[in-house]
Amino acid sequence: MTDPNALAGLPLPEERHGAIGHDAARSAILAQLHDRRLPGAIMLHGPQGIGKATFAFELAAAILLATGDESPERVQEQVTALSHPNLFVLRRRLKDSKGYYTIIRVEDVRELRDALHHTRGRAGHRIAILDSIDDCNPSAANALLKTLEEPPADTTFLLISHRPGQLLPTIKSRCHNLALRPLADSDVAEIVTASMPDIDGETLQRALGLAGGRPRRAFETLALSPESPVGALIAWLQAPQSLPSGTAIALADAIGSDPQGPDMSFAREILLDWLSDEARNAAMQPGERLRLASATDLWDKANALLSEADSVNLDMKQTLSVLFDAIRKHRNTTAIPTESQ
Repeated sequence: MTDPNALAGLPLPEERHGAIGHDAARSAILAQLHDRRLPGAIMLHGPQGIGKATFAFELAAAILLATGDESPERVQEQVTALSHPNLFVLRRRLKDSKGYYTIIRVEDVRELRDALHHTRGRAGHRIAILDSIDDCNPSAANALLKTLEEPPADTTFLLISHRPGQLLPTIKSRCHNLALRPLADSDVAEIVTASMPDIDGETLQRALGLAGGRPRRAFETLALSPESPVGALIAWLQAPQSLPSGTAIALADAIGSDPQGPDMSFAREILLDWLSDEARNAAMQPGERLRLASATDLWDKANALLSEADSVNLDMKQTLSVLFDAIRKHRNTTAIPTESQ
């Protein structure tokens, strides 16, 4: 099974043989495994690109080894090849030669459910990895909920989520939730240099500066051309209210010219992260109710704009232009006095 989120030239999560970082979460799950009190469903949630899928496959290998009767080498070999009969992986399926479905469909979840109710092919626990549950449409999410409510015996679901706040509360309540955090720069550097041993120090430091603890973002940074407008977007977000409106228009034109390109993909993550941080920072400051309300509205507007652009193939340049204008207005009306106007 291919991974719709794979980055060209880099190992897939199942091929990495262990995640770097996330030590506290790892210790907690391994202790539960040792005590034979493994939850029926574990939700691994946190920012996209911090290694949640790699961590899920590491846990899967540990569980299959601890509950089965095969050698570590044999288990790891089968996990890497996705050929272990007790391992099930659900991702967005390949639609045709041009790409993948944009969602995990209800029939995909039902197929997984039916497979889990078949006679097991090997001794030991069964593991079902959903990468990611955020991709489930409402019908698929409801079908999954029914499975979680009446799970097959000796089965653990590992659900990966980048946006747990958007999931059904009933699904979250059925899971043992583990929040994974961005990695230390040293951990990100270790991951990058393992795949790119010849990278020079200056390039690595630039990637680490933009990665924000996310190895995937570091690799995406390295894939950008030197002329990429993403760096200009990051600079603009430092003080969007203080720069001429023409700057935002030029950014929207440059980034939105290729809606499917790496610049646009990276820019979307940066924008949503900025909006999330803006709301979080406002919530933590006394007397910032207006800023919090504005940031929350802006978050909803951004997601609606980007979703609509995707679903009906709208002009991404225009979508970004509207979003950038909304960000400028937000900062103009809510910037705290200590900020330069």
